[in-house]
Amino acid sequence: MDVLWAPWRIDYILSEKGKGCIFCEKPKENKDRENLILYRGKSHFVIMNAFPYNNGHMMVVPYRHTSTLSGWSGDELQEFMELADLCVSVLQRTMRPDGFNLGINMGEVAGAGIAEHIHLHIVPRWKGDTNFMPVLADTRVIPEHIRATYEKLLQNLKLMMQEK
Repeated sequence: MDVLWAPWRIDYILSEKGKGCIFCEKPKENKDRENLILYRGKSHFVIMNAFPYNNGHMMVVPYRHTSTLSGWSGDELQEFMELADLCVSVLQRTMRPDGFNLGINMGEVAGAGIAEHIHLHIVPRWKGDTNFMPVLADTRVIPEHIRATYEKLLQNLKLMMQEK
């Protein structure tokens, strides 16, 4: 049997599972570092995916509990895309990926893990990051601990904000 080390998963396994929406609850807590929240905007926040497809996988999430883009104001839509661009920029500066996947899964049948609260995934990609492991072994290799990635991204995000 092959064993891969993923130490951050034990936190999820042992954690108490709430009944509410994590995207509504996490921003209410004063635990941004613990909750992997990197940035807070006016209408949206940026959070790292605790169970990433790749190192640096983050999401732009509205504070408002909604499952659709319908009915958003122009300001909400603009900030949503501005934060997506900010995520790409900080990932480029920090991790130098070869490309990105950006996507929104609307509805459970579209693959949304949390269908009731829309969010935009930003996944950095590198040449060769897709190999036989996910296909044959249903296993993904994440080479850096998520907390170490968070700290690097946060540091560069703060620097970028100062440079503006």
